[in-house]
Formats: sequence, C-alpha cells, structure tokens
Amino acid sequence: MTIGDAISDWTSKLFAHPYMQVGVIVFCVLWFAFGWHADTLTAALSVVAITLTQMVLNGQYEREGEAHRRDIAMHAKLDELIKATKRARDEMVGIEELEEEQIAELKEEAKEAIDAQGDRAGDPQERETAKAAVEQAAAKRRSRVKSRA
Repeated sequence: MTIGDAISDWTSKLFAHPYMQVGVIVFCVLWFAFGWHADTLTAALSVVAITLTQMVLNGQYEREGEAHRRDIAMHAKLDELIKATKRARDEMVGIEELEEEQIAELKEEAKEAIDAQGDRAGDPQERETAKAAVEQAAAKRRSRVKSRA
C-alpha cells in the first residue's frame, strides 16, 4: 500500500465516523454564527465532498478487485477438482466464460444427473446439498453479471 492509499484510507474512515458528521454540522453552524461568507463555506464543503467521494470510490474499487481475484482463484480450484474427479464432467471446467443461458442449461443437466443417480448418488442429504450448491453458484453468477451491467 502506498502512502497516498494509506492517507486516503485513513481520511475516508475518519470522515465516515458519526462524530465527524456531528463535527461538520457544528462547524457549519459556528461558521454562520460568526457571520463569515457563506460562499467560502460552500466552496470548501464542495471540494471536501468531492474529495471524500473519490476516496470512498477508491476503496470500493480495491474491494471489488480483491473479490474478483478471489473468484478467479476459486474457479481455478474448482476446475482442478473437476479434472481430478473421475465421475465429474470435464466440460464443466471454465463454464464461467459461457453465456448465462448456457450455464443455466448445464445447471439443469447437472441437477437431472444427480436425480438420475438416485440411491447410487449417495446420501439423500448430500444430493440435496449438491443441488443447492449448483443453484447457489448460478445465483452468484447472475448477480455478478447484473452488477457489471
């Protein structure tokens, strides 16, 4: 982390604190009580608001970058597990690059395959857990696609 990032992080956390919000209100009231020019206060508060907004956005971009890195790592791990499992279908590797409709079709095929195995697929609770995991992964993918749009 660079010194600029550290200053930006510290400042955005400081101004996000509830006491700081009260402090800004008190400052504005005192400004007017002393009869100073409102134009100067307006200009100063505008500059502070723009700067703080940018600092908050910078923090958001960092969090999104970290989440994206974790998603890529998770997909790599899952791809390796799919390749290592004998009964897994190799075409499931890399499906995150497909269109949403294609992923939905593969999801339905996976659910049907789990159901078709019946008792051979193992514990009924495990089958339900596997179906829920497929559903959760599809929902996460949909929300990620919507957030990018």
